[in-house]
Amino acid sequence: MKCVAISIGDLNGIGIQLALENHSTVSKIIEPIYCIDQTMLEQASNKLGLSIPNDFKTIENIAPIFHIEAGSVSKESGAYAYASFVKAVELAKEKKVDAICTLPIHKKAWELAGVDYKGHTDALRDFFDAEAIMMLGSPQMYVALFTEHIPLKKVAESINEKDLTRFLVDFYHTAKPKSTVAVLGLNPHAGDDGVLGDEEMIIQKAIDNSNLIINPKYCRGEDTPTYSDPLVPDVAFTPHVRTNYIHYVAMYHDQGLAPLKALYFDEGINVSLNLPILRTSVDHGTAFDIAYKGIRLNNQSYINAIKYITEN
Repeated sequence: MKCVAISIGDLNGIGIQLALENHSTVSKIIEPIYCIDQTMLEQASNKLGLSIPNDFKTIENIAPIFHIEAGSVSKESGAYAYASFVKAVELAKEKKVDAICTLPIHKKAWELAGVDYKGHTDALRDFFDAEAIMMLGSPQMYVALFTEHIPLKKVAESINEKDLTRFLVDFYHTAKPKSTVAVLGLNPHAGDDGVLGDEEMIIQKAIDNSNLIINPKYCRGEDTPTYSDPLVPDVAFTPHVRTNYIHYVAMYHDQGLAPLKALYFDEGINVSLNLPILRTSVDHGTAFDIAYKGIRLNNQSYINAIKYITEN
């Protein structure tokens, strides 16, 4: 059974409720260590009206304690969430756990706390000096993002042959897809041979490079390609096309995540690839609107994030 450090996320949100409600299920498939101290855990459990399981392992001296305010964005909750995440990473670096699973943070709370990172993936790149890859999805469909949290107007200028080739090669070696990966074009109609934009020419070059690097037999016509040619984005997720692919590479955030969440919102997870540690996360936010209101939470994303660790 794998040992997993679980960073508790923003305590003004739903993360701690997910952890408490699902501990019995989770502890049957992994050995969880929760990066929260006993004082904050007791405060949260009292507010939730949930008992603390006897085998709920915690860690002391995470960060200064504070008063939980349900649904509130605060620097105190941001600081605690970031410290919880850092502790989980430390445990993984020290080989005290096999992987980490992160519960949802609030980006503004991190900012108020003076954290320079926009999210977990940005921080992990810095912590490990590695080109971490963000992949989201469920067993039915996974989507990796070439660009992530940047303004849409900067996406086109970010697409270049060298970086996209590196990304595709790294993704293949860490995601280990068992069939051809669908690569989305950037423009409507995948550019229509340059009529609607020429970024697809760059994307095609990176695809060709990657296919040859990954599988030299492909250039001799002896094997199928690892990556597809640039697909028209507005048909790539239609039912008859989806039957051909499990893994997709999107050029920008909403291009890949809008269809993914429309299809598999409840069960989707976030995975950080191309790192020396395995990190998974739920693919939803802090849900401040329902935090501490006695509403039973949908746990599919959380359970899937834990199961991914056991299978990889």
